[in-house]
Amino acid sequence: MEKRRVCLVMPTLQAGGSERVMSELAGYFCQKENLNVELILYGKDPEIFYPVPENLKIHLPKSEFKDRFRFYYTIERLLFLRKTVRKIKPDTVLSFGELWNSFVLIALAGLHLPVYISDRCSPTRSFNAFHTLLRNLLYPGAAGIIVQTRKAQAIYQSKFRHTRIEVIGNPIRSIEPRNGLKKENIVLMVGRLIKTKHQDKLIELFIRLSKPGWKLVIVGYDHLKQNNSQKLRSIIAENNAQEYVYLEGKKANVEEYYLKSRIFAFTSSSEGFPNVIGEAMSAGLPAVAFDCTAGPSEMITDGYNGFLVPLFDYAQFEEKLEKLMIDEVLREKLGANARDSIKRFSCEKVCNDFYEFILQTGKVSDRV
Repeated sequence: MEKRRVCLVMPTLQAGGSERVMSELAGYFCQKENLNVELILYGKDPEIFYPVPENLKIHLPKSEFKDRFRFYYTIERLLFLRKTVRKIKPDTVLSFGELWNSFVLIALAGLHLPVYISDRCSPTRSFNAFHTLLRNLLYPGAAGIIVQTRKAQAIYQSKFRHTRIEVIGNPIRSIEPRNGLKKENIVLMVGRLIKTKHQDKLIELFIRLSKPGWKLVIVGYDHLKQNNSQKLRSIIAENNAQEYVYLEGKKANVEEYYLKSRIFAFTSSSEGFPNVIGEAMSAGLPAVAFDCTAGPSEMITDGYNGFLVPLFDYAQFEEKLEKLMIDEVLREKLGANARDSIKRFSCEKVCNDFYEFILQTGKVSDRV
């Protein structure tokens, strides 16, 4: 049987939610005996943070991207992507990245290949005039668009008038208990240290709660040149909270943090489909999160497996968090429900939905 060729394209595999999803997809596709899978990383910093299969062929640019000559190197990357895809001759192409999908569609224009694209951000995210124009012109020409939530699907159908917009959630890894890892009174947040995550507000409300014996642990790193870690450290120092509020930075072993914690807190105001909520739920943690436009509400049922709080209602967020901190019975009940309910986003099921959609092997069943 002749193998089909799948080409995955993305700027980078650095630490991040969409990058983790791409690495999961690469692992799943590479297990398929009927597929040859190749990955092209074409971005400014094509880092590989997540593990990838040994049989995955990876293509990287040969030159270093220099900001001083941004226009030149952007054109070079475009030509690199086009040349590499032409050499691979794939049966299908899958691209991730709301700021980069237009770039991919331009690079592959005229090659007569089915290019599937997926934005991994909030469907209401605003773009500058240039990006908006490109998206409006190019997205209708994609073979299909993959979104993460039903809300995103409705918004995109109205915006792009595309007939093939599929809802596929993110694959959530199963995180099982490990011997030797004991639970501690930890409220955990995982996410890049950027303004829309609002870790500063989380630190401030946690300090106000003043619960002896409890710690707030934030796993994440500076991103988008915002240098928020400095601001967060200042808040911690000004409140003499160094003994119970911790910034852990970038961690490869984030599973251990989930397994050691009791509650997951997520103050982000803009999401596509936050993997970290799903991973926390898989580890049996009840989550408190803002009910932003898309994402958390796909996983959290308020009062059943966690709490959804109206956007920017920090008083209610603080109230729900305190409720979980002081009520062990409620915490355990919601945590057990979280572990059970998140199974519908298992890696096997979600990766198979991607497989069926981009290779047209049949109708994607049991859509989320």
